[in-house]
Amino acid sequence: MTVEYVRYRIADPDRRTAFEKAYAAAAAHLYSAPQCLGYELSRGVEEPDRYVLRIEWSSVEDHERGFRAGPHFPPFLAEVGPYAGDIEEMRHYERTLVVDKRRM
Repeated sequence: MTVEYVRYRIADPDRRTAFEKAYAAAAAHLYSAPQCLGYELSRGVEEPDRYVLRIEWSSVEDHERGFRAGPHFPPFLAEVGPYAGDIEEMRHYERTLVVDKRRM
């Protein structure tokens, strides 16, 4: 499994509302994609203009070649594409052995 983190910074409060609505709509396409194992969008408490999107993929290849070349990516991108310029980081990570065993 691979974990992708996408960090956004959205200064305008009205755009934040629209951003959250866009991801709520885009989530249906993540949910339907077999390569996606789970996802979560979090908003900063101390800095509400910052968001972190966490997506679990079956692998980097499944994300980049499977999802992005599949039928779920175009409608997903149509929803969230307007916020691509707000991305500060988009990276894949792998888990280490340091994990809360209660959540396994």
